[in-house]
Amino acid sequence: MNLRPVAPLLALVAALLLTLLAPARREAPPVRSRVRVGLVFDVGGRGDKSFNDAAYAGLVEAARSEGIAFELAEPTGAEDREGAMRLFGSRGFDLILGIGYIFSRDIVEVARAFPRSRFACVDFAGDPATPPNLVGLRFREEEGAFLVGAAAASESRTRHVGFVGGMNIELIQRFEAGFRAGVREVCPTCTIHAAYAGTTPEAFRDPLRGKAIAASQIASGADVLFHASGLTGSGVFEAARATSTRAIGVDRDQFDEAPGVVLTSMVKRVDTVVREIIVETSKGQFRPGVRSFGVREGGVDWVHEGPHAAGLQPSTVAAVEVLRGRVASGELRVPSRP
Repeated sequence: MNLRPVAPLLALVAALLLTLLAPARREAPPVRSRVRVGLVFDVGGRGDKSFNDAAYAGLVEAARSEGIAFELAEPTGAEDREGAMRLFGSRGFDLILGIGYIFSRDIVEVARAFPRSRFACVDFAGDPATPPNLVGLRFREEEGAFLVGAAAASESRTRHVGFVGGMNIELIQRFEAGFRAGVREVCPTCTIHAAYAGTTPEAFRDPLRGKAIAASQIASGADVLFHASGLTGSGVFEAARATSTRAIGVDRDQFDEAPGVVLTSMVKRVDTVVREIIVETSKGQFRPGVRSFGVREGGVDWVHEGPHAAGLQPSTVAAVEVLRGRVASGELRVPSRP
């Protein structure tokens, strides 16, 4: 029996499967190296002007400085997230990055399945006892939110401020907790309006819902709004623009998303942390475990200098910077629960 014609057919089927499962976008810098990095985006994907774009910026910066090659994947659901990581692992990628809280469980299983690859998860919420090829990256978001909460209370004329969260999970609740504490530190009698866009990952990409929540809070008297909601925040900016209300950005300096509306932004240095992990890996210095980044480590901050902070009163900047120093020194501890 002649089986030789079957081999080309099997090869064709395998090639077709790889084409269907391959990440949606791949890029590489002109200078290539042996180190390959695969990045899997969070909900909202590249172009969210926030969390995902910050991770991408860190990846690009590392590619330029280290000459690594990289590929990107934008999953649409949980199965796609795990599948993308497994595909990178099966292809022998040196470092695989999962960008977001929702990767925490899947990335542990995938890391165990591909022990020769290294993995990193931003906003990791799993067990601190990670596999030896996984690093969990955590931020003390409450500390950065505390700073912009103090700024919001200082700048508010109505003594009403608002918080718009994305998905109602522990991660985003930390933003709310810090914001509330910052407002209370400056203005104990201020009213804080808080609401979330939903309880599923879709809450991070629903601008219409963000606009509706923001409009409701503005109608209740809030004149400064802080969002921690990913792409949903574009709706918050839209509502603020329509009513001459001021807003506070998140994760990155979001001034350019709504000039004249964005008062300041809480900066979460996902870009810096992603770049550092890639550099460590390329130099053979990868360290597993869980790491935490707050004000002291430069992991979170707020925009208070330059033209993008021109709308802040000098007295606000001075007062919040004093609080920033107290947080950095450990004198002032910010709560992580609302």
